[in-house]
Amino acid sequence: MLREHLPDLLSDSRPLEALIAAAQLDVAASLERALAARELTFEDGVRLLHTEGHDLLALLRTADFVRAVDIGPVVTYIVNRNINFTNVCFVGCQFCAFAHHRNDAEAHTDDIAQVLDKVQEAVDRGATEVCMQGGINPEMDAFHYRDLLRAIKSRFPAMHIHAFSPMEIMYGARRTGMNYGDYICMLKDAGLDTIPGTAAEILDDEVREILSHKKVDVRTWVEIITTAHRLGVPTTSTLMYGHVEKPEHIVRHIELLRSIQRDTGGFTEFVPLRFIHTYTTLYRKGLVTPTPQGHIDLRLYAVSRLMLRGAIDNIQTSWVKLGTELAKLSLHTGCNDFGGTLMEEQISKSAGADAGEYLPAERIRALIEAAGRIPQQRTTTYGKVSGHEAHGASDGTGWRSGRGALSTGPQFAS
Repeated sequence: MLREHLPDLLSDSRPLEALIAAAQLDVAASLERALAARELTFEDGVRLLHTEGHDLLALLRTADFVRAVDIGPVVTYIVNRNINFTNVCFVGCQFCAFAHHRNDAEAHTDDIAQVLDKVQEAVDRGATEVCMQGGINPEMDAFHYRDLLRAIKSRFPAMHIHAFSPMEIMYGARRTGMNYGDYICMLKDAGLDTIPGTAAEILDDEVREILSHKKVDVRTWVEIITTAHRLGVPTTSTLMYGHVEKPEHIVRHIELLRSIQRDTGGFTEFVPLRFIHTYTTLYRKGLVTPTPQGHIDLRLYAVSRLMLRGAIDNIQTSWVKLGTELAKLSLHTGCNDFGGTLMEEQISKSAGADAGEYLPAERIRALIEAAGRIPQQRTTTYGKVSGHEAHGASDGTGWRSGRGALSTGPQFAS
């Protein structure tokens, strides 16, 4: 259920100039810098992450305006299939309810034949991508990731393989005795196309020590990501919010991603991911206080759009984490991508997410159109998929190319 009367908040019809004029002077100054395409500072980001009331409304509308100017009315999505091929993991992340020890009754590891069956299902449903991530399973062969890629590409040479987080790559490289560059080259030669920029959580080692003291540290995460970019392997970028972090941690995380992107250009998108608390150790220990869905989510999407302006164009919402209605609203606060169909999603579900594991492309398109935007199927690296473009929807912001003036706000479906 949507909280805090978000549709009413977002449907304010006043022009953006008036909303900014009604904001506090320091907030207005930050928003004006964003509109002028000037890079926002750390102080700007922290300030905007604290906005409430009129200031928050001005932030959300500014992010939507910037999205319209920079990206336009199209909202992309991908037809893909997640394959969470093993839930066996020894790392012990306190924010995860997906992992099991190898002797647990619920533990499972798909063999290559089972993975190939899932890829075939993806092909049958029109998927252009399979996304593979799993636990860190010490019983798998040291070269299992390579062999899995070879098997998939041998049978499905056209399928894009988006696989293996920096944590999995770190572990795989250590198991094989290879450095990160050689290991990623091996995976690329075996069929790896892109890498999920997950295992990022919050890129602050003090926060990471609370979340999971065994997990890849910030330096290593950056090394693996930048090595992949240098080798021509694009990655996504992510952030997990709503747990023990503070706004300052979020802003430094975004600044670090922005800096990497300035150097490498290798990030295809940024995906803020809400922490799902229900069945996690962090929540059971009383280390986190759950925050209601609503302002915190839309505020973060908006700040991400403004801070990453000119660096990472694509901001992806997460229907798995937010539910479809809040994800639809986020299209008016800076997001231009709706994510994927997934077909399988065990990690969020295990933690207590209740949005489901599969969202058909037709439903995604309907949600995008209900937000007054144009749905367009994409590839993993944001190319068009021919024959799937939609036409005729309005932008939903009142902005039109060349108009030059800030516009009145959209009318929102609730």
